[in-house]
Amino acid sequence: MDRLELTDLTRILRAWGGEEEGVELDDDVRDLYWVELGYDCLSVLQTTGYLERRFAIAFDEEAMEYADTPRRYLDLVNHVLGSRAAV
Repeated sequence: MDRLELTDLTRILRAWGGEEEGVELDDDVRDLYWVELGYDCLSVLQTTGYLERRFAIAFDEEAMEYADTPRRYLDLVNHVLGSRAAV
């Protein structure tokens, strides 16, 4: 996989972070903060750990601090996945 889409992220978050009632991760919520979507930092950390294991990648912890919305998170993940594919 060279790219993580919002639908993939939604599925993984629901598996690892639970599902908040009535929250749909779609284009309209890409710029909302995780807490506004009902996900806490532990949910995002579990999702990140899953992705690191699944794709044998590592995320810069400092950069992860700025991945506070689905859009920023996807940008970071896809940057790392793209860098891995280019090697």
